[in-house]
Amino acid sequence: MTEFRVPKLNNNDTSYILVEWLAEDGRTVRDGEPIVLLETSKATEEVEAPADGVLRRLVAEGAECEPGQVIARLLGSADEPVREAAGQTADGNPHGPGAPAPPGEGVVVTAPARDLIEAHGIAMERVYALGRKVIRRSDVEELLGGQEPSPAAVADDAGAPAQDDEQWITLSRAQQRTAEVVERSRREIPAAFTAMNVDVTEVLSLARDLTRRLRALVGLPEMVVKATGGLLDRFPMFFAEPGSDMRGPGLRARRAVTADVGVTVDVGQGLFIPVVRDAGNRTLAEIAADLAGFRTTALSGSFRERDLRGGAITLTLHTHDGIVFAVPIVFPGQTCALSLTAPRSEVVQDGSGFAVRKTATLGLAYDHRYINGRDAAEFLRELRSALESPARFLTENG
Repeated sequence: MTEFRVPKLNNNDTSYILVEWLAEDGRTVRDGEPIVLLETSKATEEVEAPADGVLRRLVAEGAECEPGQVIARLLGSADEPVREAAGQTADGNPHGPGAPAPPGEGVVVTAPARDLIEAHGIAMERVYALGRKVIRRSDVEELLGGQEPSPAAVADDAGAPAQDDEQWITLSRAQQRTAEVVERSRREIPAAFTAMNVDVTEVLSLARDLTRRLRALVGLPEMVVKATGGLLDRFPMFFAEPGSDMRGPGLRARRAVTADVGVTVDVGQGLFIPVVRDAGNRTLAEIAADLAGFRTTALSGSFRERDLRGGAITLTLHTHDGIVFAVPIVFPGQTCALSLTAPRSEVVQDGSGFAVRKTATLGLAYDHRYINGRDAAEFLRELRSALESPARFLTENG
């Protein structure tokens, strides 16, 4: 018999939601076969069987589970396939022979749907009455179309006004995890910050040409990801992973093998940081395809944990018009984070006259225990040089 335990899918969540079993209870599954779908605060992940065996499920769909928790057993030919191992009686009913299942059993409510239910005080009986196995945000929005005013606005039985829940904004599960990461970064990492203006006039013109040539959307973010990836060999500490013991002397950092660049994506469905793998050795067309795919996936909220895992450095995009300065946080497990602002027009003196150029600001927040200000400035100068002399992009992608 093999115990099937919940793997640790990321460093931010302490529990996950078991959304769906992908294999029926009692079925023989193979090593490496996806058998369960888990939902984290940012993504969903198919988890594979660690061995061959007969699946005996121990946790129901919709339940919370923690990393390391046993949620199933894989029985071998010598094991007795007892139904009670899954908390069931002989007839397969966990509530006793002939007993009806309680309302909502087996119904999975996704995290966005739960947030909306809690925010509007919708009775779960109304949710279960929809008769659907999986309740999504769109299903809850249907209910809201005909919902009466929240009882929180009505006086309670004692005549005193009840608390108006509509005055409170409930953070989504994803935003709560973001808050935890930010708090941890501020608490544990002594960060410093340096910023540098970059003339992006030429590189933006080149990006437009490459968009037509490559038939893929190439913009300033794609150029910055490519240029950042090319700095791994010269600046290994900027891509390194800090050692586990960060309190005393003798701090260490593990070198990155490839320049895996996380890029922030926020299309109104929450903040995600998917990772462009090996950015230094990828073409602009490949990087552009990755970023375009990330935006599409963010719209549907269907990221997998493997899309978000393993970034060596993060690029945070602040490319709305008018933003001229942005300080990113340094994510735990990294030594620094870049920020990129929207290009803006500047009038500069050009010989005896004046000219208009496009300028953007590159910022670098860094863990001052591992990186000093001089090195940070040199790193930014190298990036600026790559973006202000973009002929190398033509050479690499011609």
